[in-house]
Amino acid sequence: MTVNAAATEPVARLIGVTKRIGSKTLVGDLTLDIPAGQVFGFLGPNGAGKTTTIRMMVGLISISRGDIVIGGRSIKTNFEEAVAQVGAIVENPEMYKFLTGYQNLKQYARMVSGVTKQRIQEVIELVGLGSRIHDKVKSYSLGMRQRLGVAQALLHRPKLLILDEPTNGLDPQGIRELRDYLRRLCREEGTTVFVSSHLLSEMELMCDSVAIIQNGKLIDVRQLKSEEGGQAQGRKFVFDVDNVQSAQALIGGTVKDAAIVVQTVREDIPELNAKLVSGGVKVYGIKEVVVSLEDQFLEMTGGEGIE
Repeated sequence: MTVNAAATEPVARLIGVTKRIGSKTLVGDLTLDIPAGQVFGFLGPNGAGKTTTIRMMVGLISISRGDIVIGGRSIKTNFEEAVAQVGAIVENPEMYKFLTGYQNLKQYARMVSGVTKQRIQEVIELVGLGSRIHDKVKSYSLGMRQRLGVAQALLHRPKLLILDEPTNGLDPQGIRELRDYLRRLCREEGTTVFVSSHLLSEMELMCDSVAIIQNGKLIDVRQLKSEEGGQAQGRKFVFDVDNVQSAQALIGGTVKDAAIVVQTVREDIPELNAKLVSGGVKVYGIKEVVVSLEDQFLEMTGGEGIE
């Protein structure tokens, strides 16, 4: 199932959310819409306020000021109805290690109405644990426990899945598997995934959009992928040619490192190439310049690093 995020209301809204402890402000006046049907990233250094925000979203800590609305229900005034639409793993998933993965899911299903055996099997297949689901959890790798945690959080078909630093401790293979499962969730279940991390490279590969937080404040929200799944930022193309002056006269653009950089859409590339060739300019190569999330982050933060 595919959800058109542009055609739907945000699945969650954070409205002026502030968390203070004593004189210290951990999160300050955070306003953010989380679009439906996306993997939405929440990016910031360790200590930026990501986990604090997530704890407020799931009701683990109180909101000092502002409100959080999930599926049209306020965390403050309709807590049970709001959190019923959420599945979450905050920090590490907790399991009964002496039980099997399937027994853990059955235990959780007893606490939530409407979860059938068929639904349990669906989430097992969705996260790829079919071959190990009847093994005891104590024999699972960290990546497998993360997948079981995701399965548990999905049993009641939440509109919003919240994951706090889900790649912590995972090896590269585990990170890639988790990334693939989260994208499948959006595509097949229509679930919106809100995932926090401090890893720039992983967020760029995993997310459709990303909100960047620093020192408890929202810096910016960036779309990383277009509706077609391509990069939404940096539609610039570099033409490696033998004569940059002639090339610039024919197709415009700017000269950089003995090449021509043109901002355009992909569909116009053949026509621009034909102009160059017919004008007597030799074209040795054409490649797209993609502005990385790291470049965007450094631009927005003035070079202040992220771990």
